[in-house]
Amino acid sequence: MKVVAAIDSFKGSVSSLEAGNAAKEAVLSVYPDAEVIVMPLADGGEGTVETLVYGMGGELIETEVTGPLGEKRTAVYGITGNIAVMEMASASGLPLVPAEKRDPMYTTTYGVGDMIKDAVKRGCREFIIGIGGSATNDGGVGMLMSLGFKFYDKDGKEIGLGGKYLADIERIDAGGAMPELKECIFRIACDVDNPLCGERGASRIYGPQKGADEQKVQFLDKALYNFAEATKKAFGTDCADMPGSGAAGGLGYAFRAYLNGELKSGVEIVLESIGIDRAIENADFVITGEGRIDSQTAMGKGPAGVAARAKRAGATVIGIAGCVSDDAYMCNDKGIDTIFPVIDKAMPLEEAMNSEVTVKNIKKCVTQIFRLIKEIKK
Repeated sequence: MKVVAAIDSFKGSVSSLEAGNAAKEAVLSVYPDAEVIVMPLADGGEGTVETLVYGMGGELIETEVTGPLGEKRTAVYGITGNIAVMEMASASGLPLVPAEKRDPMYTTTYGVGDMIKDAVKRGCREFIIGIGGSATNDGGVGMLMSLGFKFYDKDGKEIGLGGKYLADIERIDAGGAMPELKECIFRIACDVDNPLCGERGASRIYGPQKGADEQKVQFLDKALYNFAEATKKAFGTDCADMPGSGAAGGLGYAFRAYLNGELKSGVEIVLESIGIDRAIENADFVITGEGRIDSQTAMGKGPAGVAARAKRAGATVIGIAGCVSDDAYMCNDKGIDTIFPVIDKAMPLEEAMNSEVTVKNIKKCVTQIFRLIKEIKK
């Protein structure tokens, strides 16, 4: 028997690999001769760096970057081989900015460029970057400035940091950009389809949660439009209306227009990176899940992505979760054949979230599932 455990983290409780290893131990307690493969799983958001780095045998790197308010801070990213795995939120995320200081007129993505620059100097030429949770609305211009691109106003002076100054861009110079960027491949984990500007653009949809009032939203939208027009004039690039260009305050646009980045579902990027298709080939069962399985799981989250690939490979898919909502069974139509809550008795939330309790509950649940399978197969 071949079993693959590809379980997302139970957030606040156990990591993806801890959950997978608990399931593996349970399967082997029933089928000692089974081949059980544990795969890390994440969706491109928070926790992706740790999941992929530890799952793929890489290392975490700390580097000094420019934070969203222009301050110096330490950001963390991962390297495995020549692949760098990053979350833009580590350098420019909303949680890094105190609520009273949130203002996308002035927050910057400069630190994202600092991280990329550091990884390039360490020999990385392939990048997986999650761009959720930004504090910024600068169109990725801060990142590009860190990487050597120059943006000038009508007086020939370099613009300042923040979304406000995109309105001043008159000329763009790519001559000083890091030459190694032409050798790099950027895969961007992006799960939104907003264009750069307009009613569904970065400023209108996400600006308010970053501290922009109505007046600033209108200004920032026009500023992003000016940036896109200046880019089109300088390089002939016209991708502002493409889905995802408005992600992370326009950072999606910068990756696409300046770094030839490919924007894809975070789940799909992670699954491709860990080689899930090779792992599930000829698998009899695939165990997946996360802390809570509900209708949102069916809409492109990690377990649904695993299930779709597992069904194509002919495997039976078992879903486990700490909590199974009433609408979770929508996931049955997405390839998760059966779903089980791992909690087998009433307990306080704090106890249920305890990592040792969660591991024990996963083991008990998966053990019983495979005892049933063994009995049916007699």
